[in-house]
Amino acid sequence: MKDLKDFIRDVPDFPKKGIIFKDITTLLREPAGLTEAVNQIYEIVKDKGITKVAGIESRGFILGGILAEKLHAGFIPIRKPGKLPSEVYAESYELEYGTDRIEMHVDAINPGDVVLLHDDLLATGGTAQAACKLIEKAGGTIAHISFIIDLTFLNGAEKLSGYEISSLIQYDGE
Repeated sequence: MKDLKDFIRDVPDFPKKGIIFKDITTLLREPAGLTEAVNQIYEIVKDKGITKVAGIESRGFILGGILAEKLHAGFIPIRKPGKLPSEVYAESYELEYGTDRIEMHVDAINPGDVVLLHDDLLATGGTAQAACKLIEKAGGTIAHISFIIDLTFLNGAEKLSGYEISSLIQYDGE
């Protein structure tokens, strides 16, 4: 089996000049890479009693949905504002310049649900931290937070202190 890093493509100057974007679509398109990533996360979380998997828009939906099926759990989409059709909880978070917000349906989680939160990439940790607040506001317990990639040089894990976190690939610099 190839190292999962071998499936990641670097895209220079995206989304803006000076950024080297870590593109997971090259991992997703290859059955061996996709299967390996899912299986590695599954092995970490399979015995945690997970009842729901929450995926952060949009690339967190991909593995999040597969993991929910594999864990016999429900799936919860955490989305950008205005994308969910029913009553929502909303949480704002800081960006490099300004703020953003994510939302989750109020009835997505039952009190006592044990939740795996999944996203494709951990950068500064703001989005994942906001998602944790949404899940806990709804009465869920976060069993684990998983990522495909952690850009460790951005120290995002610090914002998630106190949670159990895993990432399949780490980059210590751009």
